[in-house]
Amino acid sequence: MRLLLATRNAHKLRELERLIPRVELDPLPEAVEVPPETGDTYAANALIKARAAARATGRAAVADDSGIEAEALGWAPGVRTARYAGPGATDAENLARFGAEVPAGSRLRYVCVIAHATPTGEETLFRGTCAGTMAAARAGEGGFGYDPVFVPDGGTRTMAELSDGEKDAISHRGHAARALGEWLGV
Repeated sequence: MRLLLATRNAHKLRELERLIPRVELDPLPEAVEVPPETGDTYAANALIKARAAARATGRAAVADDSGIEAEALGWAPGVRTARYAGPGATDAENLARFGAEVPAGSRLRYVCVIAHATPTGEETLFRGTCAGTMAAARAGEGGFGYDPVFVPDGGTRTMAELSDGEKDAISHRGHAARALGEWLGV
C-alpha cells in the first residue's frame, strides 16, 4: 500500500516509515504548496495539510500535527509548540523558553493527531498521547525538539536518551501511527 505523506520533512518521513513499515510513504511533491497551519487544534492542522495534499494530487494522503503540553502552562504550548519562542524560532530557542518556564517534575504530555484524507472528501483521524514529566536537566542526543527534557511515565531517561525502537513503542506519534496502520489493515 502507498500513501502520500503531506510533508517534505525527511525526519518525519523516516519516523513514520518505521512506525507503519507495511505502508510505502511518498513525500509531498515539490509542486504542491504546503498550506499554513492555522487551526486551533491538532486535528484541524493535520486535516488542513492532508486535505490540500489529497486535492492537489488526487491521492489519499496523511498528515500529522503534534506538540507538547505542560500542566504548569495550562497545557500550553499545544498547537503552538513549533513557534513557542516566536515565529521562526529554532528547536533550541523553543526548548530554552520551555525549560525556563516549566519547573522540573511538572506533568507533561505529547499529543499527535494523524489525519487520513481522500480526494473524495473522506477523512479519518487517529490520536496518540504520551504522558511524562519535566526532567531536572536536559539529557540525550537523540530525538528532536523537546525530547531532551521529556521523561515518559514509568521511565528514568528522557525521550532523547531512548533508542528509536524504545521511543517508537511509547511515543504519541507511535500510538497514532499504529492506530492508522490497524485501520488500514496493515
